[in-house]
Amino acid sequence: MHAGAPITPGSVTVVIPALNESGNICELLSRLADSLPERLPDCEVVFVDDSTDDTPAVAEMVGRDCPFPVTVIHRDTPAGGLGGAVVEGLRTADTEWVVVMDADLQHPPSLVPELVETGTHKGADLVVASRYTGGGSRAGLAGAYRVAVSRGATWLTKGLFPRALRGISDPMSGFFAIRRDAVRNHRGSGALRPLGHKILLELAVRSRPRAVTEVPLVFQNRYAGESKSTVREGMRFLAHLVRLRTASPVGRALVFGLIGLTGFVPNLAALAVLTSAGMHYVPAEIVANQFGVLWNFLLIELLLFRERRRHRHWADRLGRFGLLTNADLLLRIPLITLFVGRLGMGVFTATAFALVVTFVLRFAGTELLVYLPRRGRRAAGRRGKIEEA
Repeated sequence: MHAGAPITPGSVTVVIPALNESGNICELLSRLADSLPERLPDCEVVFVDDSTDDTPAVAEMVGRDCPFPVTVIHRDTPAGGLGGAVVEGLRTADTEWVVVMDADLQHPPSLVPELVETGTHKGADLVVASRYTGGGSRAGLAGAYRVAVSRGATWLTKGLFPRALRGISDPMSGFFAIRRDAVRNHRGSGALRPLGHKILLELAVRSRPRAVTEVPLVFQNRYAGESKSTVREGMRFLAHLVRLRTASPVGRALVFGLIGLTGFVPNLAALAVLTSAGMHYVPAEIVANQFGVLWNFLLIELLLFRERRRHRHWADRLGRFGLLTNADLLLRIPLITLFVGRLGMGVFTATAFALVVTFVLRFAGTELLVYLPRRGRRAAGRRGKIEEA
């Protein structure tokens, strides 16, 4: 197919999440009008708007004169941030391809046809516009600080999700094309729970598109308005990374174990204070262990089971977790005795086995007894999913 020819097949919805971008809308739609109709004749643009200014009114007014349909969906409650806006756009699209881009013109509209064309020619499910592939550039990132943050976030995500992000050099990109079926037909697509504006990471990890390719992106300067990247967004991004990484039982078990290791710090600190104050080491061990239990509980609440906290009152969760953790101490000694006396293991080997067994039991007990929804709530949740379907 020569450059400039229409792409067939390939009906396309361009989803643009917007938050107070009224100064960019006219220029954005003008550039899209210059780029889309000739090469993507079957296309539409959908703004999913969370603005508090006149962005939706501007988009509707300018959209009347565009050579393609322009739809504006305004959300009074911006659930999930800009990523949630993209998911809303994905739900409304009924085209073969969905292209996601920002409204600030840092993503050049002229690249939209190339994303779809590349995916069509290569049979890819996901095409990412990357600043870090050959020919790409991050020139539009303002200042060394933003460059460093972007690079650090990329390395972190690539390190945490090496398999899911294989072939994606720029998982922080907000500019990509994805086949709608790669999202809708995947069994986990209904579980998309974006937080903030890094929706590509969410789609790559949860939907696992079959084939991925990239095109170079020369990142542009913002046309008008202010950047939405803030420290708060950065913290939301880190929280989202933890949530994605702990979506599987193996991931949760790993983080559960790491949290458990950090509990030695308050435990040992409390033990040192209590024994130096004259308390006998045996009761001091028991009391100090409770400091470790409380520390672990707080981290588990914040990092591991944040979304399940609503199923039980916090006092109920803390009491159950405390019982499980202290029961671990009571179980470990009999297990070591059993392994040494009956199975002939050495003390260190028996201790290691006992630690593994009690860790598995503690993790399973925490999931099943502390954070598993009550039966009535699980049934209500299943009914809700059926009704949504």
